[in-house]
Amino acid sequence: MKLIIAIVNNDDSAVVSSALTSENFIVTKLSTTGGFLMVGNTTFLIGAEDNDIPRVKEIIKKYSQTRTASTPSTSSFGKGLSNNSLPSEVKVGGATVFVLDVNSMEKY
Repeated sequence: MKLIIAIVNNDDSAVVSSALTSENFIVTKLSTTGGFLMVGNTTFLIGAEDNDIPRVKEIIKKYSQTRTASTPSTSSFGKGLSNNSLPSEVKVGGATVFVLDVNSMEKY
């Protein structure tokens, strides 16, 4: 048995959750915040058998879109303007997926 931890952008979380549950995967959703852009994420905890891991990853990949976002300007913090204080474009979204071994799982 494995524990899948998937960190997904909030914009994609509803469709990812729906796709996983429609295929009878049991999903726990946690609201989380990313450290770089301080945007909302959803962290999914998914228990799955070893042979289900490829399908779970496939679903998450299919419904987690990468998009472009602007980083906030630091000029508003009183640092003045410099090349790195202006807004810049970065890629966000997609998903980060961890697969961990589970020694024991009990559901009461």
